[in-house]
Amino acid sequence: MRSKDRISYFYDGDVGSVYFGPNHPMKPHRLCMTHHLVLSYDLHKKMEIYRPHKAYPVELAQFHSADYVEFLHRITPDTQDLYLNDLAKYNLGEDCPVFENLFEFCQIYAGGTLDAARRLNNKLCDIAINWAGGLHHAKKCSASGFCYINDLVLGILELLKYHARVLYIDIDVHHGDGVEEAFYFTDRVMTVSFHKYGDLFFPGTGDVKEIGEREGKYYAINVPLKDGIDDSSFNRLFKIIIDKVVETYQPGAIVLQCGADSLAGDRLGCFNLSIDGHAECVKFVKKFNIPLLVTGGGGYTKENVARCWTVETGVLLDAELPNEIPDNDYIKYFGPDYSLKIPHGHIENLNSKSYISTIKMQVMESLRSIQHAPGVQMHEVPPDFYIPDVDEDGQNPDERVDQHTQDKQIQRDDEYYEGDNDNDNPDDV
Repeated sequence: MRSKDRISYFYDGDVGSVYFGPNHPMKPHRLCMTHHLVLSYDLHKKMEIYRPHKAYPVELAQFHSADYVEFLHRITPDTQDLYLNDLAKYNLGEDCPVFENLFEFCQIYAGGTLDAARRLNNKLCDIAINWAGGLHHAKKCSASGFCYINDLVLGILELLKYHARVLYIDIDVHHGDGVEEAFYFTDRVMTVSFHKYGDLFFPGTGDVKEIGEREGKYYAINVPLKDGIDDSSFNRLFKIIIDKVVETYQPGAIVLQCGADSLAGDRLGCFNLSIDGHAECVKFVKKFNIPLLVTGGGGYTKENVARCWTVETGVLLDAELPNEIPDNDYIKYFGPDYSLKIPHGHIENLNSKSYISTIKMQVMESLRSIQHAPGVQMHEVPPDFYIPDVDEDGQNPDERVDQHTQDKQIQRDDEYYEGDNDNDNPDDV
């Protein structure tokens, strides 16, 4: 057992000031709220806080196609009307709008995940946290589901330079399709996604039968769930499966995507998880003492997102947090009771015992197929897996310093709201 985990935490205030648009459920402002809640509990005193570098286009192109990265770099709200064909080609539009500072937003959240992976690789920390990351739907050549750049894939590629096998775990209510697709044909990454499946729920993939192909066969694990799953069912299933996965696959590093839209009461979700139930997954993964990269993801009831990721920061730090939220810049969002924990929900649980048992059996069957036969030996990192590093020294140092203004605590008037509808017209939700 390590004496004390060393934790690196990445945050840039600029990431919370971008705005997807008035009727869009994604509110990056939730990241400012999370950070201020973390500060109000004095958690910053127990970890190293870093402002990430802005990922260079060449870094983003380690996974994404160069033409897609270049288009994201070029497009602005003022010029988008000139590129209607390209907008359609790259799937930019209603779900993935073009907004002010879009590319910089991508550079910051991807830079955080890359920096987190590099600190883990260099053994400078045991756990690295980037709540701005976790945008798991983005594809190689297109945006999808509010995600433009897939920081998780980039972070995993970085970890693969030092680790023979990387385990990816996703507890967002939506299937982690972009990450699964990127590594569907390799045994160097095992993807495990717990998500709502069926009823045309986005993105429509993630059936238990999707298990990977070619060298990647049996290395994609999907745990499709129905509406209303509760803490006890979710945690039991999570622990049984992840325990077996870690025992069988023996990963050198773990990436955990903590999408908070699986919480009860989420604007786009349909599960009954309490914050304690969600955080229990984080606690369980931490106990393996394997280098761990933790990201955010979905989460559309923003005061609950901030609560959840603050609690999970506390879990990673082994810190007990009092339930009464301390005063902070966003305290009014947490009324009327100003408590940190939210209880489980009351949606009918459509996951019968027999359904869960069947899913568990199918997953265990897949895992038995690879038992004691990982494709890459414990110590081996294939020599052909070389990705060129960016020469930071070759960059103009003055430009690097100027890239980041001071952390801004931007409070957008149009993001304050009364009641549940987040300042949006209820008819638009």
